[in-house]
Amino acid sequence: MPPASPTSPWSTPFDGDLAEDLALALRLADAADAVSMARFDSPDLDVQTKADATHVTEADLATERAIRSLLELERPGDGVFGEEYGTSGDAARQWIIDPIDGTANYLKGIPMWTTLIALAVDGVPRVGVASQPAIGRRWWAATGLGAWTDSPDGAARRLSVSPVDRIDRASASFQSISQWDDAGHLDALLRLSRAVWRDRGYGDAWPYMLLAEGRLEFVAEFDVKEYDIAALVPIVTEAGGRFTAFDGTDSIAERSSLATNGILHDDFLRLLHPPTTP
Repeated sequence: MPPASPTSPWSTPFDGDLAEDLALALRLADAADAVSMARFDSPDLDVQTKADATHVTEADLATERAIRSLLELERPGDGVFGEEYGTSGDAARQWIIDPIDGTANYLKGIPMWTTLIALAVDGVPRVGVASQPAIGRRWWAATGLGAWTDSPDGAARRLSVSPVDRIDRASASFQSISQWDDAGHLDALLRLSRAVWRDRGYGDAWPYMLLAEGRLEFVAEFDVKEYDIAALVPIVTEAGGRFTAFDGTDSIAERSSLATNGILHDDFLRLLHPPTTP
């Protein structure tokens, strides 16, 4: 089963010490990167089609196994929820894994794919790591410890969302037109594109990282699973942004996401969900 929906908002105070968990998440990402990069852009990569018509490669499977093996050694009492091997253990402390987010890019040799590793405590994502080894980038965060990325000189740089406070000055990533159309929100996408300064469909995890870095003000998508977005929540929120489902609910189980710089979150919700006329 997927993790239980949280009973409290992301902003609920948390007094636990997550430093060791964050350090472990970074080691998990190191192990994952070694496995995924070993097969990236390989001409003989084995690719299969799953029951839901999405692709899975040998690297997806091997990367998740590597993460799970390390968790079995270091956190045997924690639960795990992964895209490829399902759920095991207790959900009170649950590691949520997407071994390769952006498999379609991975199998085509396009370097924009990400390993996503999260720790949810009582259903709330508290630790998140997003690693893009093919372009040499990584982002990480934990509740109360800030959000960070690596700089070209190797030093960690703290992340902060942008101070933009007007929608007509905002830059938005909408993922894809067909995704919004399939979800029945094409009209909302048109309103969005007409209202913002700039709109682009960057796709997958990367635009959320651009938002946390202060380069975008809005990201939203549909048909996402918990493992697609759990790691992104603490990175965005610790950078000062806000992350909800498309309807404004604090949940990773609603099959949608809406992330902003926080300042504009309510404004975007009103734009996307205008009141109905009688």
